Amino acid sequence: MTYANAHVRIARPSTNLQAAERFWVEGLGLDVLWRVDPATDDHTEYALLMVGWTDAAWHLELADHPGEPVKPTPTDEDLLVIYLNGPVPDELVERLERCGGRRVTARNPYWDEWGVTIEDPDGYRLVLSTRDWG
Repeated sequence: MTYANAHVRIARPSTNLQAAERFWVEGLGLDVLWRVDPATDDHTEYALLMVGWTDAAWHLELADHPGEPVKPTPTDEDLLVIYLNGPVPDELVERLERCGGRRVTARNPYWDEWGVTIEDPDGYRLVLSTRDWG
């Protein structure tokens, strides 16, 4: 059996789901796929925000447990890379920065040569690569 076409969920803690949503949805243009809030749903202790593109084979799950928060501890090598197959639009980088992101120098110079690295509000790194995957 092969799982090559399996959907991938990347789960991360977040300390501020509103800031994360602004960055990923308003900034990058992902869709809110699902959300739950323990203040309005008795079936969960977690606040969850799932974002992605509806037709993509992956999505991000951002989670906060208000009673027992987990501080995100990303490293400079925790990357989510999106291959654009073309130039990174300046207006996209500017929008991500307006929405709480911070452009940073990549630890690995490869990513500065082939893209732009931006930290999200929780400190995780998004690389917008000019390369194509495949």
